[in-house]
Amino acid sequence: MSEKRSHGLRTAARFAGIGAAAAVAIGLFSTGAANADTFVPLPDGQKVNPAGTVTITRTGEHAIVSPSLAANGAGRTVWVSGAASAVVTETPDGTVGPNNGPAGIPGSNASSTHGSSQINTGYIVGCQISIGEDAISAGVSGSINLDSANIGGSIGVNLGPGQVAFVQIDFKDITKAGTYSVEYRDAEIQIQGCAGYAQARAYTVVEVIGDHYSKTTLYGQPFSIG
Repeated sequence: MSEKRSHGLRTAARFAGIGAAAAVAIGLFSTGAANADTFVPLPDGQKVNPAGTVTITRTGEHAIVSPSLAANGAGRTVWVSGAASAVVTETPDGTVGPNNGPAGIPGSNASSTHGSSQINTGYIVGCQISIGEDAISAGVSGSINLDSANIGGSIGVNLGPGQVAFVQIDFKDITKAGTYSVEYRDAEIQIQGCAGYAQARAYTVVEVIGDHYSKTTLYGQPFSIG
């Protein structure tokens, strides 16, 4: 197993478990997979909302995939890095309130429980499923919980075949119009329990509260975790 990598600017990580999977883990290297780390470069991306008031950009994204120390054919570790920014030209002056977790919106707090616009970024991971619109829809319909990992620790996800999880890496509150960014380096996600192929895909959500509420999501390119 590769030695533990240091985290970048913000290392407080969060995971969202989907469906009945309450434990944290995801696994995906088949028996006989190579023991060497795999570096996965990923393309930049940009998304502008229809009103032109939110522009999301993702740059410098890459992943490093390693087999699990357990060598059981159902585990691996992925370290993800990247930077996401949002230019928000219109938003009410928000007041950050109680953070009670998302109300049916994965990776984004509902404005009724948070009180501020927000940018957050993370990864959708799936076991034996392609992370397309069908997987994203399945994730939205499941039960979602947000938990905090220890600073400097890793996130684990436990999924069965056909299950999807939203893993939140970082976020920043948006209390007025401007440019906001979140960056992460070698954020560690441990994956166990999926004895089959798996994919992951970055997401960045910008939620703007107020009379002209909007939720803009930029998805990254799906990539294999084995």
